[in-house]
Amino acid sequence: MKKALVLGASGGMGYALVNELISRGTQVIAFARSEQKLKNLYEERQGVTIKIGDVFNLQDIVSAADSVDVIFQAANIPYPDWKEKLVPFIGNVLKTAEIQKTKLVLIENIYAYGRSPGVKVTENTLKRPHTKKGKIRLEVENLVKQSSVPTTIVHFPDFYGPNAENTLLHFTLKDAIRNKKAMFVGDQTIAREFIYTPDGARTAVNLAMHENAYGQNFNISGYDVIAGKEIIQIIRELSKYNKSVSTISKNHFRLLGIFNAGMREMVEMFYLNEEPVVLDGTKYEKEIGPLPRTSYREGLKQTIAYMNSKN
Repeated sequence: MKKALVLGASGGMGYALVNELISRGTQVIAFARSEQKLKNLYEERQGVTIKIGDVFNLQDIVSAADSVDVIFQAANIPYPDWKEKLVPFIGNVLKTAEIQKTKLVLIENIYAYGRSPGVKVTENTLKRPHTKKGKIRLEVENLVKQSSVPTTIVHFPDFYGPNAENTLLHFTLKDAIRNKKAMFVGDQTIAREFIYTPDGARTAVNLAMHENAYGQNFNISGYDVIAGKEIIQIIRELSKYNKSVSTISKNHFRLLGIFNAGMREMVEMFYLNEEPVVLDGTKYEKEIGPLPRTSYREGLKQTIAYMNSKN
């Protein structure tokens, strides 16, 4: 893989993908709509070309994908836009891959699986989404499967890591590192799964480099499950944070949703904090190799260091 396009390069997983790709000597086109964010992240990085564009504009993506071998789709759009815009956007990505004759790595979440079956979820687990967002994600997956574009779909649990700002753990970390009263989303005693974005990026790039991975789905598990109270204790030990951490419940999101459409949309997915879906990474390990597994302590240490460097 000599050249790759990363859509959503200003986000958490996009940032990790760019870093992983350039560490392997791949030339990277870093695509996002915010020129300032891209410049802040990559302006002096060797091997990275910044490309400003709109993910909803087919020609912008086609232009950015010129001469690339693989497109990594890691762009996110706001929840309120999913119903009208997510499927057409992915359609543009697929059209781009067809026009430019590239492969595609699609970064996906766990929404399409629906409620937890009570055991770890494999690639063979039947997808039964019960939410609007889960059904849209399944529609995206079906659209990809109907396409002729060589695609590997990579399902991840919730992210955390450097530059991963639109995440549940960032919501807690941003106040903790400033020694302000922080909040944690969901019951702090329930163990759930998160993935450190550099680990996720490594697996996605590994898959991109294996011809047999295309046409398949892969579930990528995190280091392990961990309860919120354990995460908070690690944060305290790493940052000397000593203030109380309150719990954000579903009702809090309902209340905030009266004034904020994004918060209102989060209520639907709150079940994942109560009945966590945990992924089984066995298929990847059998077909590709050992999963990279950064401990939560080390991952949080690196994330906090990155956040402190930006303050």
